[in-house]
Amino acid sequence: MARYKDYDYSQTKLIPISFSQQILPGTFEYTLSYLVDHELDLSIFAHRYCNDETGAPAYDPALLLKIVLYAYSRGITSSRLIERGCRENVIFMALSADTQPHFTTIAHFISTMEGDITALFRDVLLYCDELGLIGKEMFAIDGCKLPSNASKEWSGTKADFERKKKKLEGAVRRMLKTHHERDRREANAEVIEQEQQYIQTLKGQIKKIKAWLDDNDDKPGKTGKPKKSNLTDNDSAKMKTSHGVIQGYDGVAAVDAKHQIIVHAQAFGEAQEHDLLQPMIDGARENFQTIDKNKDIFDQAKLTADAGFHSEANMRYLQEEKIDGYVADNLFRKRDPRFADVDKYKQRHREERRQYQGNQSLYSPSDFNHDPDQQTCTCPAGQSLYRNGSNVNINGRLGVKYTAPKRACLPCPLRAKCLRHPERTEVRQVVFFKDRSQSSKETFTAKMKRKIDSAIGKTIYSLRVGTVEPVFGNLTYNKGLRRFSLRGKSKVDTQWKLFCLVHNIGKIHRYGEGFS
Repeated sequence: MARYKDYDYSQTKLIPISFSQQILPGTFEYTLSYLVDHELDLSIFAHRYCNDETGAPAYDPALLLKIVLYAYSRGITSSRLIERGCRENVIFMALSADTQPHFTTIAHFISTMEGDITALFRDVLLYCDELGLIGKEMFAIDGCKLPSNASKEWSGTKADFERKKKKLEGAVRRMLKTHHERDRREANAEVIEQEQQYIQTLKGQIKKIKAWLDDNDDKPGKTGKPKKSNLTDNDSAKMKTSHGVIQGYDGVAAVDAKHQIIVHAQAFGEAQEHDLLQPMIDGARENFQTIDKNKDIFDQAKLTADAGFHSEANMRYLQEEKIDGYVADNLFRKRDPRFADVDKYKQRHREERRQYQGNQSLYSPSDFNHDPDQQTCTCPAGQSLYRNGSNVNINGRLGVKYTAPKRACLPCPLRAKCLRHPERTEVRQVVFFKDRSQSSKETFTAKMKRKIDSAIGKTIYSLRVGTVEPVFGNLTYNKGLRRFSLRGKSKVDTQWKLFCLVHNIGKIHRYGEGFS
């Protein structure tokens, strides 16, 4: 019979630990510790403390910054878990010199970094430039939409919240009435207690809505209509993503093409990215002015961005600022012959989604059978439309307009699939564009289309995906940034910059001379 050595899990062994020997060269924590101790200007934190003559000693900001950045590199954003790591994890102990700060100290340090995080980000960017990690030849701008610490169910306008408040008040009245009737019939005490708890929950929600209505107003939209607010985090916004509609923020980053260094990062509570291109360009300029005040980084560097940042105003801005930009529009791929067959796959996907979801989207002009040579048009129901405009000018674009006759459109069984408002719209009209009006000037959008459709334009724009998308993959998958845990634009922006700071430190660790 085999014999084994004795062992006992209940025994205790005391191991002496040298903290300096736990931070080994070639590791991320070594690079982080070196940067904080030697390359970052931590005097920016001095204004926080007024205890030079009286008061208790404070935790050194260098220690707090080290453990926060190391925790973020491991996907840990909870201040309680960071505190626990400082008690139980050897690396956290080594970085904090076993000081074990309380979680409230850590949370306060992070939430009040709004005025300091930009300076830290620029210090790391300056060191990246000294190491030669920034190519300064091409930058890519893109956004990553992430959920915030707020529920989209509490989004709406003031009118929406007024209706919701009345609905909740009505529910409370009905439940109180039912509760009194059950009291007279001596109902189950457990049921009554559950109803009382639910009534208190509804009253709390009503109180929350009333408090918000008293102190806030609708956020104005660009079209004059109010934008939806949020009771929990009014700086966040409802936004569409590939995973559905979320309540969150758009973390936007400008990334250098050489080693994917983030040169500027900012979080926005905006559903659309049309208005975010200019702030990102201005922010990148300001960051590089800390390196060379007399040089504009965009004098020679190229800029790429996807269709989310495309607008006529942005294209005008790029030309006026003399920035060599390559920004795709919504029809960029459709014009590319390499994607000539993409529509048939999209159409199949739409049909499969309609069958699965049971809903139908409206017919688009592509669903109409148009013969430009014969100048005829047939609707999806097989009815012929008559031409009532051969040179219709819409925003400088010339097109041919067709209108369905009332005798065919009014009794048509497909009205609900063809008209957005079939109850008040009589007939369907469709326009097929052919060219731009000779009298109208070429728009900045048209100039960008011509530029990006060229061979060199396609080549440069194709570099965008390999530049910025891996950065978001690293932040969301490797670093664990699945959602923002803080509330308010300033705090979310701080958290976004902290993660981007960790990303840049990781690039220094991997590519910086003397660190890898």
